Amino acid sequence: MNTARSNPPWRVGMSAAIAALSLAGCASTQLDAQWSDPQMGASPLRGAKVMIACEAYEMVIKRICLDQLSAEVVARGGTPVIAPDTTNPAPGRPLGDDQYLGAARSAGARAVLASYITPSATAVSPGITLGIGGFGFGSGGVSGGVGVSAPIGGGGVSTGYASNIRVTEVASGKLLWTARATSPPSKDIQTQLGELTRTVFEAADKAHLF
Repeated sequence: MNTARSNPPWRVGMSAAIAALSLAGCASTQLDAQWSDPQMGASPLRGAKVMIACEAYEMVIKRICLDQLSAEVVARGGTPVIAPDTTNPAPGRPLGDDQYLGAARSAGARAVLASYITPSATAVSPGITLGIGGFGFGSGGVSGGVGVSAPIGGGGVSTGYASNIRVTEVASGKLLWTARATSPPSKDIQTQLGELTRTVFEAADKAHLF
């Protein structure tokens, strides 16, 4: 005789929901890739003027990005110079460095640091509510139920972003370093962009840019 008891459906549903929440909680901002010019000298941006540019579909994201990049450059002893606003002739693609190099030379900047911010992932999160139904006794035995519904703390759509960042030497127009980082979907865009910025600058530190 088989004495094994199968799990009731509500317990299976709860286990799946908890597992999904656990996986979501483990997601974090990651550095996907980076590249450095093997001929780049040591600390080419140390104490230098650096032109800062951010490219994004939304102005609020662009401004937050500029503030955060500027703060990171200042923290490393550099002097940020904000790039002039430019028109993108090919929306949806990064601007070429030629759009910035002339202004950077006029400002006396040693390099252009440009970040291209794009959506990388979208999550629909209705949330989960665990409700315990009433229990009753009848001729058929004991009845009861547990329901899984939405939401806990509300739901909605959240977006994850990616930062494709590059550093170009003004004098030669040569690419010195580039990196890409991505973050999981979040409704707190400012914090998410801050984590992206910290991640790429930690990579820049390891590449000895400053």
